[in-house]
Amino acid sequence: MDQRLSFVTLGVRDLAASRAFYVDGLGWQPALDVPGEVLMIKVGPLVVLSLWDRAAFEEEVGPVAHEPGLAPVTLAHNVVERGDVDTALGTARAAGADPVSDAFDRDWGGRSGYFADPDGFRWEVAWNPGPIGQEVLP
Repeated sequence: MDQRLSFVTLGVRDLAASRAFYVDGLGWQPALDVPGEVLMIKVGPLVVLSLWDRAAFEEEVGPVAHEPGLAPVTLAHNVVERGDVDTALGTARAAGADPVSDAFDRDWGGRSGYFADPDGFRWEVAWNPGPIGQEVLP
């Protein structure tokens, strides 16, 4: 099996709100948009973010746990320059994101902060000057 991640699929409560956030707010372009069902956005050369209506998601993959708290997963958007972290966080907040945390210089040598999308999925915006950080940049 090839070492690769092709899709990140999130079950969302309100697909229209997610579309408004990602497409209208962040300015991302849909690769596939089926209103009321699924919105797919190509987020890398070989990676697609798939936002599914939660009912359709559960119909295919099975029931989702509805416990309080956030899902134990984060998504990350790495940027080229240190100052781009604050710019990207500002864009997300202007689009209606929950401002989870401001950007901070981290012990590992980079800078990052977090926001949450309309369903509470946490996105890290990070500048990582190390070799692994450079691997994920266009």
